[in-house]
Amino acid sequence: MKLKFFYVCIIFIVLIFFNNITFAKTSNPSIKSLQKACNSGNATGCFNLGLFYYDGKGVKQNYLKAVEYFKKACDVNEIFCSILVSILIQQDYFKAFEYFKKECDSGYVYFCSELGYIYLLKRDYLKAVEYFKKACDAGYAKSCRFLGSLYDQGKGVKQDYLKAVKYFKKACDAGNKYGCSILGSLYYQGKKVKQDYFKAFEYYKKSCDGGYDLGCVWVGILYETGKGVKQNKKLAKEYYGKSCDMQLQLGCDHYKRLNEAGY
Repeated sequence: MKLKFFYVCIIFIVLIFFNNITFAKTSNPSIKSLQKACNSGNATGCFNLGLFYYDGKGVKQNYLKAVEYFKKACDVNEIFCSILVSILIQQDYFKAFEYFKKECDSGYVYFCSELGYIYLLKRDYLKAVEYFKKACDAGYAKSCRFLGSLYDQGKGVKQDYLKAVKYFKKACDAGNKYGCSILGSLYYQGKKVKQDYFKAFEYYKKSCDGGYDLGCVWVGILYETGKGVKQNKKLAKEYYGKSCDMQLQLGCDHYKRLNEAGY
């Protein structure tokens, strides 16, 4: 029940967001124009077409058609996959689960990762490991990060810090900002790896460059303290400012402190 409610909340938030954003770009889009956009590979066109069928706007309500177009949008841009997942679970959890399994078995790694996450929420760690590994082995960065956490905690697998670090690195190398931040923390604290401020700086910076607000705060801290990098309080303030721009209050507080100190 909690799992279903979680996904219903996701779809509610996402549908409101995209109803406000995507339709604003094209006033009164017709079914024909959306179909043309979708056929040309435009993910937003496919998504909006799915919304028409989902809501029954201008066409007869048809959830199967909606799913078909959401899937096309998902094929082009992964951001739309979460909407597809949420709709399927909202309509019929058990059928959705079978759909994810079918898609995963056919090589669609997003759904392997989604299955891993569902099993994680259900605390079936053995199954979570199985599906996260399948997605990670196929290059899906987010699953590598989750897999690293499971090895780190010894859930569903024998605790193995070396493998945890290996999967965090794989996630980071594939562009997962959270995997990079976790590595930064491990090297900064010297947990499970030899303490190395230079590597901590490297991974925190990757995390920040990937858009993670807390990663930017840590880059600022390292610049301010001169750990792993030459001390530079002006650059520290710059990175605190970046995290503040991402709406992280901690970054704003550090920025204000250095600004008031004249940096």
